Amino acid sequence: MTALSVPFRRRTPASRGRRGFADRRARFWIYGLLTAFLLGSAFPLYWSFLVASRDNSILTEKIPPMLPGGNFLDNAARVFDTVPFWKAMGNSLIVGGVVTFTTVLFSTLAGFAFAKLRFRGRNALFVFVVATLAVPTQLGIIPLYIAMADYGWTGTLWAVMVPNLVTAIGVFWMRQYTVQVVPYELIEAARVDGCSMIRVYWHVCLPAVRPAAAFLAMFTFMMSWNDFMWPLIVLTPDNPTIQVALEKLQAGYYVDYSLVLAGTTLATIPILIILILLGRQIVAGIMQGAVKG
Repeated sequence: MTALSVPFRRRTPASRGRRGFADRRARFWIYGLLTAFLLGSAFPLYWSFLVASRDNSILTEKIPPMLPGGNFLDNAARVFDTVPFWKAMGNSLIVGGVVTFTTVLFSTLAGFAFAKLRFRGRNALFVFVVATLAVPTQLGIIPLYIAMADYGWTGTLWAVMVPNLVTAIGVFWMRQYTVQVVPYELIEAARVDGCSMIRVYWHVCLPAVRPAAAFLAMFTFMMSWNDFMWPLIVLTPDNPTIQVALEKLQAGYYVDYSLVLAGTTLATIPILIILILLGRQIVAGIMQGAVKG
């Protein structure tokens, strides 16, 4: 039987109805799972705000209330009176901003060099950079502290910023992304037009890797904002970062969780702002990867 002799099958109303029912059921499960994940992710934030808006008695109730109380501003005021919260937040913003900027800049530069430039020892050097990921951070604390003390940086923000100006995971991430999205032909065309290599990076590579750079910026800022161990060791109590200041809220035998979670809620606001500002670039990067091919 030839292809021309195959009869054309029309879709009957019954088949269209079954297909429409299957599509609606698939959408129901998809949106149901997305809603469940959204609620599960947002509930810890809501619970923190809920406890922060009341007092410790909410933790002893068998059925805790699900609506916020009216004590959040009072608890926030107690946070400001207990620890130097504004100074700690300012220090974390400075450290996070500087570390994020330098990490994105140096990682995109190194990623471009490892991905598109040909030089002797390129692969061996890249393997060495990746191999540093296997070294535990705790092994470098003592020599790093000795180095910071020799430089006279202990107790200052320089001791927190300088060791984190660039990360191996950032270089690896940007190198892998640059390999996929920046073709050699585009670089050669820019070189033929008279662009120097730094202009090729600025006008060709950087716009192409902007979604990955936005994700790296958000990830780096979150890691810097949540860093606790190294600032606790190298900074003084009167010049803390936000996580060290929050730890002081739960010092002692009695922990006022409404006070602790009020500080935690306030400390979460900058992270949410960064996510909102960089969300469009991150979504653009996800969609670009989804349709690539």
